[in-house]
Amino acid sequence: MNTTAPARPRRLRAALAALALAAAALLTLAACSSNGASDAKDAAPAGDDAKKTLTVAMELAYPPFETKDDAGNPAGVSVDFMKDFGAAYGYDVVIENTAFDGLIPMVQTGKADCLMSSITITEARKESVDFSDPYAQAQLAILANAQSNIGGIDDLNQAGRKVAVKTGSTGDVFATKNLTNAEIVRLADESACVTEVVQGKADGFLYDQLTIYRNNQKNPDATEAVFIPFQDPESWGIAVAKGNDELLAQLNEFIAQSKADGEFDRLTEKHLADEKAAFDELGFKWFFDFE
Repeated sequence: MNTTAPARPRRLRAALAALALAAAALLTLAACSSNGASDAKDAAPAGDDAKKTLTVAMELAYPPFETKDDAGNPAGVSVDFMKDFGAAYGYDVVIENTAFDGLIPMVQTGKADCLMSSITITEARKESVDFSDPYAQAQLAILANAQSNIGGIDDLNQAGRKVAVKTGSTGDVFATKNLTNAEIVRLADESACVTEVVQGKADGFLYDQLTIYRNNQKNPDATEAVFIPFQDPESWGIAVAKGNDELLAQLNEFIAQSKADGEFDRLTEKHLADEKAAFDELGFKWFFDFE
């Protein structure tokens, strides 16, 4: 009996030890599972809700394309278009109000991912940035002082004439190249150019037809709008940094889709209904009409 009695306690101790180990293992497994589920739960929203920020440079000084609402928030055709683009491609769009001459540098230095600011696609600008396919087109026109007797572009290219242009604009480029007999007055913004003409300090201001039309309507006694074409229509594009092919492809895809599904018609109805009616009456080609 003395030789067999101890065996039972040893077996009991072994069994209890095994049970303890099994319980510990189960607790460890449960703890690991609990922590893993918690980690996954915590991480999931970040992955699901996180959006890529898309910084867009605009000069908010060209209503109704790029402007501000009564509360000072970005508004207009270009703002709505980029917000719709962001919604379609999962971007949180941030608009950076930027002076015109700083738009391209913003993209070049990476401070903005792209710029959309009614900017004309030119060969010179293509050296600095890549442009999307055109989404709109515009024609240069003249806002003339009512006393200057300006009937066309040749009347501005005369000694003693003063022509106001926005620095860096395509009107500036055209005047510099073609109005060599006139004095070119370069100013920082559109409103300053208009003021020069209204006050008789400049004989004319070169800018797109919409700007000329709107400012002639505001100043009918002091100005005349001269819409006789003097160069080919200009195409507007969205600019990205050189080599940003992924964003460029997305923009081109969205532009094509917007042309096909009537997005630009909706933007016109919201922001430009009166101007569209006036352009139709004058027989002008509309910004978004590429046919």
